[in-house]
Amino acid sequence: MNAYQTIEFEKKDNIAILWLNRPEIHNAFNEVMISEIIDCVEHVNTMNDVRVLILRGRGKSFCAGADLKWMSGVAGYTFERNYKESYQLSKCFYGLYTCNKPTIAMVHGAAMGGANGLLAACDFAFCEDDTTFSLSEVKIGIVPACISPYVIKRVGEYGARELMLTGRRIKGKEAESCKLVNQSFTMEALEEHVRSVIGHLITSGPRAMDHCKKLIYNVTNQLELEEALDYTATVIAEIRASEEGQEGMAAFLEKRKPNWVKQ
Repeated sequence: MNAYQTIEFEKKDNIAILWLNRPEIHNAFNEVMISEIIDCVEHVNTMNDVRVLILRGRGKSFCAGADLKWMSGVAGYTFERNYKESYQLSKCFYGLYTCNKPTIAMVHGAAMGGANGLLAACDFAFCEDDTTFSLSEVKIGIVPACISPYVIKRVGEYGARELMLTGRRIKGKEAESCKLVNQSFTMEALEEHVRSVIGHLITSGPRAMDHCKKLIYNVTNQLELEEALDYTATVIAEIRASEEGQEGMAAFLEKRKPNWVKQ
């Protein structure tokens, strides 16, 4: 794993944590942080001992969106340079969305602008009740383009219209109500709930979860319903014949825990 300037990587047993680590500016992201998140997630994809990836922010906030200093520079870029950096941002969100491990965003303090792309791209997003969310791009005359595929997947078309066109601020319980996050909790309850979710995830087959994420991706993004007939039948036939599938089914029939669960 590379040394990072703007993020911190931590691994405890089978759980990896990617910390956004610019607390002095509420973890606002710039081109360095974007590249480092991409690199970190790519490394996690290769780590067989990692079962779950958690995304968190150091300090008072999850992420305040784009760094204002970076934004002031971007405003003077040519189209070509703007496109290049915007493509990197899109690649960052896509990398989280397609990570082969289950991903959990733990959100506190504030999630402004592009920060909502980070949390929306994760498999699970949980927040503290007093967290402030805003898709505020329209307030400064731009649009939430790179985050839009993931936010729209979470909240739906008309939920996205409300949040993106008004740019208004909402708190955790309203973010839960509009499905921007899965659930909102008090600080203590958030930590406990995430531990519970991790407990469920680590008893599932590691390769099965990877295949399940690919299955969901392909069925929702790639296939017409008729095309899914052959694809889904092929997937389950291959998984049943796999080493992990055979072990899982044998453990179920023999009323024992499969070999990937700590005894």
